[in-house]
Amino acid sequence: MKINKNELLEKLGLVQIPDTNQSMADIVTNLIINDNSVKLEMELVKQQAALKNSLEKVATDIIKELSGEGTQIDVNIKTKMEFKKVEIKTEQPLSKIKNIIAVASGKGGVGKSTVSANMAVALAATGAKVGILDTDVYGPSLPKMFGVEEERPLVRKVNNKDLIVPIEKYGVKILSIGFFVKKEDALIWRGSMATSAIKQLLNDADWGELDYLVLDLPPGTGDIHLTIVQTVPVTGAVIVTTPQDIAVADAIKAVSMFKANKIEVPILGVVENMSWFTPAELPNNKYYIFGKGGGEKMAKEYDKKLLGQIPIVQSIREYGDSGKPSVLEQNTPEAIAFLEVAANLIKATEERNAAYTATKVVEMDESGKSACHT
Repeated sequence: MKINKNELLEKLGLVQIPDTNQSMADIVTNLIINDNSVKLEMELVKQQAALKNSLEKVATDIIKELSGEGTQIDVNIKTKMEFKKVEIKTEQPLSKIKNIIAVASGKGGVGKSTVSANMAVALAATGAKVGILDTDVYGPSLPKMFGVEEERPLVRKVNNKDLIVPIEKYGVKILSIGFFVKKEDALIWRGSMATSAIKQLLNDADWGELDYLVLDLPPGTGDIHLTIVQTVPVTGAVIVTTPQDIAVADAIKAVSMFKANKIEVPILGVVENMSWFTPAELPNNKYYIFGKGGGEKMAKEYDKKLLGQIPIVQSIREYGDSGKPSVLEQNTPEAIAFLEVAANLIKATEERNAAYTATKVVEMDESGKSACHT
């Protein structure tokens, strides 16, 4: 029996989609009714994908009720990506930055800065506009890793404001407190001085338009980390760990910090560094010096993406010391690993921006408790 189109839409209109103000009739994209067949297509946004099977069954049951037995029924619900651009509601120039990525670790010595530098260069190799900020005031390492220790940033006046011009190399805009002090000098600063310097490097720099600003955070969960989330809305965090249990235990603390109430920065994924040792003369051999799969297990346990595993290769250290990130070498295991991390990060960032609204900036109220605003 051929059913009435308006009657079918009316019935679908009575079924509300959970947690929305839409009915099933509102998501119909195509409806074809013939004498012995009904083809119904609907579309959900990605974050509603879990409802697909139940809604298809409801629609099929409604059609059967109206048409009776013998009607060929084809119900198909597609899911679409609904991209929500993360807007940074701050003064120029940070408003021109699409994604701010914090790279963190719970402890030092896991190669976080090495991962940050290579990841930034790998992102730039995809054609993205990339910047990187070294937020480790007491132990800046990015100037050496990029081979720009002797460089000194210029100052440019933009809209009557003096802005620091980042150093550019390998397609990446770079800023670090290391550009402003002698490399042999120790910075003996209280926390307030260090956090003020980070704010200045963020807000008083001519970053221009960027697809990604990578923040290489210091180890731990201290003043600098809180200053970052109070100053800019961080799109997401990347956690770096080595496979060994003690490093994973500290990395979990970094995850906990970003997940804390009112901070709530999404974790984009985990990078396991120093996953295995591969001698240059035995490129197919793997020796698990620091244990095996700790970062992978952590990612699974916390339902996060494993963005990649980086081997221990002598050339990573050599290139880092010489100021040339190892990702620039072609077809080497380490270069391939860093390029994979960048590709997975891009995908994770796109998925994050499609599923969630912009991260909120944390503020401290008069009682010292955290509060948020967009």
